[in-house]
Amino acid sequence: MEAIMELSTYKEYYDESKRGLCTVVYLGASATQPLSRDPRIIKENKRWKYPQWEFIKINFDGAYNESQNRSASSIVARDSEGKVLLSCSEIHDDISSAFAAEAIACWKAVQVGVEKGWQSLIFEGDSLAIIKKCSTKGQDRSMVGAYIYDIQQKIHGLNNIRFQHTPRSANNLAHILATETLRRREEIYLEMGVPEYAEDQTRYDGVSEPD
Repeated sequence: MEAIMELSTYKEYYDESKRGLCTVVYLGASATQPLSRDPRIIKENKRWKYPQWEFIKINFDGAYNESQNRSASSIVARDSEGKVLLSCSEIHDDISSAFAAEAIACWKAVQVGVEKGWQSLIFEGDSLAIIKKCSTKGQDRSMVGAYIYDIQQKIHGLNNIRFQHTPRSANNLAHILATETLRRREEIYLEMGVPEYAEDQTRYDGVSEPD
């Protein structure tokens, strides 16, 4: 069985002295207590929430196979009614770390959101370090600096953008898409839906409350 690294275990760091470019919202730490018959569905106190009216929330996640230096990035975009607008995933080779895998997933989320022309966007992921880096002025000299720079260039001039951290339990749909893409080695691109293996999580998220 392939070993997929849990990205939440990767060391996260941030220079608190820097000012943010965009709004950063921290929603707390995660814990894992699967309570469903489907072990991929995580049911805990913190769960995915609908974005505010006019906003589109794009959740992203990355999965990483250290032995093969391969990652998968996934995104899922939903509107203020919780309706899935788009779900997609990609596989990437020659990736050096789980941290880079998460940065690539965030970059992909921003690329899709901007190319779709959506004006009010929330980019939500469970890597606090990546969320903060995307919202920080100045040059990022870390191993993911090139991705962060490109993200900042893509959102330059856009006013209604948020980068929001959330625990794994509230990001589980994107997590399922990333890990299953890496395991199956099958990329996806679906409008108005998700793959069959993620439908249970989509329904579970659908009974949540607004932000």
